[in-house]
Amino acid sequence: MNPPTPPDGRLTAFGNQLIEVHLWLREELARLRDNPAAGTRELRAHCLAFCAAVTRHHTGEDRTAFPALAGQFPELRPVLEELARDHEQVAAIMRDLGDVLDRPGGDPERVRTEIDSLAALLESHFVYEEKRIVTALNALSAPGWRASVPAFLEKED
Repeated sequence: MNPPTPPDGRLTAFGNQLIEVHLWLREELARLRDNPAAGTRELRAHCLAFCAAVTRHHTGEDRTAFPALAGQFPELRPVLEELARDHEQVAAIMRDLGDVLDRPGGDPERVRTEIDSLAALLESHFVYEEKRIVTALNALSAPGWRASVPAFLEKED
């Protein structure tokens, strides 16, 4: 799904699109957190969908956005490396959550702990990322992205 096009027909700046994706991911995470006592099958399905969206977003950043930013803004390389390390930590927590949900009967307290850990790390990550790279993303010259928006800037339907 492509991001919405404003009335003047121009795509919003890439950094602003990143914030929109983060807001959508926050909303999806809130839905996941609001219902940890749901049936394991339902919770697992929601978790898998959410985790797939986060993975797609972070993989796109690692493979597309961060190299483009590093090329045009070399001073951001340490920030981008830190954000990439965060992506690895998020992936580990999502694997742990998946493991807990795969266990027969799944421990609801452990599920809550894993979801809370994921939420805390993602919120911290999103805030840091928004503070450190949105301005650079908005200034980024990436004409190919305007023709075909990269996956990390897309939301699920």
